Amino acid sequence: MIGAITVIVDHSMPLLHPQRLTVFPASWHMSPGYIALMGFFAMSGYQIQDSWARDPSWWRFAARRLLRIMPPLVVVLLVTVFVIGPLVTTWPAHAYWTHIQTWRYLVGTTVLFYMQHDLPGVFAANPYPFSVNGAIWTLPMELLGYGLVLVAGVIVLIGVPRWFLVLVLGGMVYTDSVLRATFEYHGAGGSLLVVPIGSTVSFLVPFVIGVVLHAYRDRIPLKPWVALVLFGAYLALSQTPASRYALALSAAYGAITLATHWPRKLEAAAPYVYGSYGTYIWGFPIQQLLILAGVRQVWLLILLAVPAAYAVGQLSWNYVEKPTQRLRRHLRPPAPVRRPVAAPPQLPVTAAAPLRRT
Repeated sequence: MIGAITVIVDHSMPLLHPQRLTVFPASWHMSPGYIALMGFFAMSGYQIQDSWARDPSWWRFAARRLLRIMPPLVVVLLVTVFVIGPLVTTWPAHAYWTHIQTWRYLVGTTVLFYMQHDLPGVFAANPYPFSVNGAIWTLPMELLGYGLVLVAGVIVLIGVPRWFLVLVLGGMVYTDSVLRATFEYHGAGGSLLVVPIGSTVSFLVPFVIGVVLHAYRDRIPLKPWVALVLFGAYLALSQTPASRYALALSAAYGAITLATHWPRKLEAAAPYVYGSYGTYIWGFPIQQLLILAGVRQVWLLILLAVPAAYAVGQLSWNYVEKPTQRLRRHLRPPAPVRRPVAAPPQLPVTAAAPLRRT
């Protein structure tokens, strides 16, 4: 939830001032939203690896992942196309409903790898008319991370040592060094359909760090002081080419360490933060609606958008995500077959030990 709110805050600047990419000054060359996304991917890699380790079934794993990511996305897309779009579009109703882009947005974005960003006439007069919901651009990258865990998990399952995961991480780091994506630039490498390859690799680096941290959780301690040192190293290196490595490592290790050291007395608030995914995917269109209504100050946009996105995220959790998560009960692994235990052989009477009185 902290990460989702951070992304919403960071989006507030470019949505009102498209020439700015973040709430931080451009000279800093860093973005709190980008750091939060790195943490998102690391926590996802850790948790998804845990899911695979508990039940290494490819089809149940895939079904659980789709049940988690798709229902909230489909709801936000349906509301965007069938409610928000008709209400705010500058196009005549007939033109909106008959234009192929309306249906390309709905179908293509549901498929994720054909993601679209504009609806006919929707938010066209806003300062940032380029995307109806720019926050969901990372979802196909997340799905690729799930596939990576599945493939790597099967390889380890057939007998390859777990250090194979470290080799995967090394390959990702090397590829990221070549493509050189940042929050300011999608990097080289072109696109996989509509998904930028450079940015995908950059986000999969912390994702795989999360996978490795889970796989080696018996050997790699998660210490808060180490997380602080790593974050300090990132700040010190933020103006250098080494910042990409420091950012991925510090965001990944820091996010997972924070999660594992979360104060127990605050765990009672868990139901109030489960809606982080809904908060994240609803934040951007809510901000666009507020801007359409006349909000033009960054601070006011943040003040209004954060609680609104949080409230909708809670609705998403309680009325979309929780009900669909209950379907997982049909994905439980079969109970192990219990074989009858053979009765122990009976000793001959003559071999029995003599009873002693006590």
